[in-house]
Amino acid sequence: MSDPLVVVDADVLGRRRTGDETYVLNLLRAFVLLAPEAGLRIAAVTRHPELIPDGIEPVELSTPTQELRMALMLPRLLRGLGAALGHFQHALPLVLPCPAVVTIHDLSFEREPGLMSRKDRLIFKAVVPRAARRAKRVLTVSERTRRDLRELYGIPDAKIVVTPNGVGPAFTPSTKLAQGDYVLLVGAVQERKNPLAALAAAESAGLPLVVAGPAKDEALVRELERRGARIAGYVAEDELVELYRGAACLIQPSRYEGFGLPVLEAMACGTPVVAVPEPALKEVAGEAAVWAEVHELGNGIRRAVADRDRLVAAGLDRARLFSWPESARRTLEVYREVLGR
Repeated sequence: MSDPLVVVDADVLGRRRTGDETYVLNLLRAFVLLAPEAGLRIAAVTRHPELIPDGIEPVELSTPTQELRMALMLPRLLRGLGAALGHFQHALPLVLPCPAVVTIHDLSFEREPGLMSRKDRLIFKAVVPRAARRAKRVLTVSERTRRDLRELYGIPDAKIVVTPNGVGPAFTPSTKLAQGDYVLLVGAVQERKNPLAALAAAESAGLPLVVAGPAKDEALVRELERRGARIAGYVAEDELVELYRGAACLIQPSRYEGFGLPVLEAMACGTPVVAVPEPALKEVAGEAAVWAEVHELGNGIRRAVADRDRLVAAGLDRARLFSWPESARRTLEVYREVLGR
């Protein structure tokens, strides 16, 4: 009898969806070695089969709309593949011919609804709670989101499994010891990331701000550029690593986070972190960051520059606690549990 087939929805690959894309790609990379040991076959549904790691079966699926994809094409595909289990992010197909797990990264649209467009907010409010209740297991990346799922949707803790994000092997410190000369903000340019607060803090500390991430709010992009920030846009991983290494610090003034992957990546690159004390960010960085309220972030940058050596060492130690292979191993355990193996 052949090993059961788990189908992972990898539609985000190639779409510059930052954290969602990083999550799927790194799980698939780790599954290449770990899934056979777990007695599972992995297929990935994608519109970009060339992005699927060797060792994972790519299944190409392109549809004109997400509605058609979720309502008709994915259920038909799962049935045709003989899938034993499906793994999705945020939402589940309308009809499920097999059990499913869903990854829900955060509930920002519930906790901070004003930070998302009305259209996106209505979509998330319609599909996410339904997915959380229908799925056999809910995966999430932080204890903060586990609490939100329990408090807002009544999902029992026994159904939720926390599988923290990891950090990729490319994110390593520079061999140079030069002090960085800019403040770095990493993430999509949108109100949720609070980029104007990052700019004000950098200005207060006498340093320029560099923003790396796709533009979701063009008006914010124009305002940041008008006030002197450099907008790098979406950057490839190798360029992102160099931006981390060259920064005086990473700044994270987000109004809400479900994890805070840039904090982890910065620490792994030997870059000090200055952040607001959001619960998920504190889960990631612990005592290895400078914590400051929004109006004190400028002082936080100055503290990070002055205490750079200690923060670099503490951040490197902290980053070693987070591993994509470990996250993948936990995820495979969930698959096996749902499949009764």
